[in-house]
Amino acid sequence: QAVLVESGGGLVQAGGSLRLSCSASGHASRDYAKCWFRQSPGQEREFVATISASAGEQYYADSVKGRFTISRDNAKNMLYLQMSTLKPDDTAVYYCAARPWDWASTSPYEYDYWGQGTQVTVSS
Repeated sequence: QAVLVESGGGLVQAGGSLRLSCSASGHASRDYAKCWFRQSPGQEREFVATISASAGEQYYADSVKGRFTISRDNAKNMLYLQMSTLKPDDTAVYYCAARPWDWASTSPYEYDYWGQGTQVTVSS
């Protein structure tokens, strides 16, 4: 079992930076692959970045590659998303998710646990 809680969202100007955090409860979640997704109004949930349980694998959506960095601290049971050079198109609710497998996945259907989301708004 894992309970996920995101934080760190907010309003930022284009070109700015934000760092999202996701705290996870439950010892087993340290062994789970984790992911960030985002969803804008009227849009489907979109893959952003994923990281394996050991942090040995990381994958990014093309739209954020080179601007976002996913990382995790298993000792603290935390997941992070460092977002830089933000664009108005990055505006969305950002969700963290976890799956009880070591390897990462980009599909939202393969994640069993979800946080409640945190709003990121990028103004132009």
